Order: sequence, then C-alpha cells, then structure tokens
Amino acid sequence: MRLCDFLTPNENQKEKPLERFVPNGGFCGIFRKIACIGDSLSSGEFESLINGVKGYHDYYDYSWGQFLARDAGCTVYNFSRGGMTAKEYCTGFADSQNFWSPEYIAQAYILALGVNDVSTVLNGEIDFGSAEDANLEDYKNNKPTFAGYYAQIIQRYQKMQPKAKFFLMTMPRSEEEPKRKELYDAHAVLVNDFSQIFEHCYVLDFRKYVPLYDSEFRKNFYVGGHLSAAGYRLTAWMVETYIDYIIRHHQEDFKQIGFVGTAYYNESEPW
Repeated sequence: MRLCDFLTPNENQKEKPLERFVPNGGFCGIFRKIACIGDSLSSGEFESLINGVKGYHDYYDYSWGQFLARDAGCTVYNFSRGGMTAKEYCTGFADSQNFWSPEYIAQAYILALGVNDVSTVLNGEIDFGSAEDANLEDYKNNKPTFAGYYAQIIQRYQKMQPKAKFFLMTMPRSEEEPKRKELYDAHAVLVNDFSQIFEHCYVLDFRKYVPLYDSEFRKNFYVGGHLSAAGYRLTAWMVETYIDYIIRHHQEDFKQIGFVGTAYYNESEPW
C-alpha cells in the first residue's frame, strides 16, 4: 500500500476529477448524512411511453443519491422531485415536505438544480439573475431570480448547519440549442461564483469534466428524455468520484467532518 494512492502527492497534482472511479464511494463515506437537492435527474425518474402517452415516474431507489448511499454506507436524503426549480423549492416544496426540519440536517448537501430553471427563464417566467442577487445579510432579501432562490437554499441550510459542506453541480454538456447552451454556461459561472462567496462550497463541474451527452451516450444511458437505471448508476459513480477527488485535494477542510452535527470540535485543527 502507498499513501499516495489515497492522497494527492506532488507527482499527481495534475490529476483530473474523473480519471478513475473510486470503490465503495471513496471518501464520500466520511459523511454519515447527505442531502441531494434537485429535480427529476436527482429523483431516479423514468419516462414511460404507452399508446403514445408519456408518463414520468420518480423511482427514488434508482436515484444516483441512493446508489451513492449504498456504495458509501451513508444515509442520503432525496430532497428532490421531477420538475423541481429553485423557486418552487424555496416557496413551497421544501416547506410542504418538512425539508427545513432539524431532523433532516445533513453534513453535506449536493445541489443539482438548473435544468427546469433554465426552461422557466427561456419561457420568460423568471430572470436568471447573478450572484449579486444574494443578500449576504438576510436571504429573505434575495432578489426573486433563479440566482436569488438558488443562493437562498445554500444560505438557509448553512444557517441550520454552518459547518456542513456544499457541492454545487454544473450541468453536463449535451447537444443543446444555442440559447439553452448560453444559459447552461451562465449556470456554470454562477455556481463557481457562489463557491467563492459562500464558505464550505465546492463545485462538481460536470460541464467541464463529464463526457458529452451525445447520441451515443443517450443510446446507452437514456430511456426517452431521462436517464435509464444504468445512467443513474453511472451518475452516482461520477458524483462520488468527484467528491472523493475534492476531499483528497482539500484534506484539511474535511478533518473535522465527524464533529459536524455535534457540540464538539478540535480547536487545534482547521474548521
């Protein structure tokens, strides 16, 4: 065994996030509770087609979050539903599901929102906004834009658990029409901006490092317009491998994760 197999020595500083899939969730296993906030792609949604009529079905047991839970041996909450947007999450869904409750506080939060939000922007229902729409003193004063609602989610959970870690996911590249591509790119910029503004935030940059979701990818990992079971399984490997990569590259940031959710800490170590 070599220590460099588990860390990132100087000789391996150029490692990319998804060069090799990690076994058993890798260092995701240091988290005992993780919450996944997202839409259909976080909910294990399958698309049916019977007699020409499409149906959409959230099978949470097939979500990438639950594959991650089984891999890493941790508890993963699905704070998600097909069609979810950041605005809907903040203005009703999370309240109706009790997702702001202390009983569901997690050590890590994975935010995978944006696909439906971009659709609402394209339809003229909401403005996209920018990182400046977040009021850092009080989330209640955030502007009512996608950016403002997205920031509110981070701010509210950080208020509940200030030492939790947040992983903000960008959207994979696909064969997008120009206006949608422009907004997906803007989403990636926004997510990176928020990772600089808020503490304990890291980016899962799927837009940069995940393979193109082209026709060949869809043939193998999609059923209709949503992922297949194998697609969600693959996504779980990518998520946990990316998080493992982040932890290995920022070991000091995660030293005291075992104390998150308790009254204790070690004042001699980073926190």
